[in-house]
Amino acid sequence: MSTTLTCAFAQWSPGLGDNALMGWVTVGVYLVAALASGLVARRLSGPDPLAPRERRFWAITAVVMLCLAINKQLDLQTLLTLLARCQAQLSGWYDARRGVQVAFIYLVAGGGAFALGLMALALRGILGRVWPALPGLGLVCVFVVIRAASFHHVDMFLSGTVSRIKLNWLLELPGPVLVALAAFRRRIARAGA
Repeated sequence: MSTTLTCAFAQWSPGLGDNALMGWVTVGVYLVAALASGLVARRLSGPDPLAPRERRFWAITAVVMLCLAINKQLDLQTLLTLLARCQAQLSGWYDARRGVQVAFIYLVAGGGAFALGLMALALRGILGRVWPALPGLGLVCVFVVIRAASFHHVDMFLSGTVSRIKLNWLLELPGPVLVALAAFRRRIARAGA
């Protein structure tokens, strides 16, 4: 394991992963989503018996968005990818990595579907209050998994542009934007109640 770490850290070092304007805009969107979710979680109280479950949902969402904001600049998924690549090289199965990457995608997709089912069960009763945030969380998770899988042709696709707008931005930003809008919507609905 120490050889794997040495290999990975020889290729990666902590620093700003995306120091361009849109990188910081994306960090800002994640932070707004985290703050909005945290504020909703903080304000939920009262006699409503479902408030603790909803508070927990928004608090977890706030933590996830905050972690993703930090990760956007630290680029920790690249470190994880390098760890996997170094381990594959040192273990001698690097040439068979495509099959492992495909299996990883299928496992994550299956795990995600299972987690969605569990989440729907856990959120019963409050699903109507939090559902607008769920597609946003789903988009963020799918984007992170795709980036972590690090297929070369996927990375090339994400670095492409449409009308001078990077596909990476078009795929990453909608998730935290939806979470932020859902949190603001919930906060407004809560204030009006």
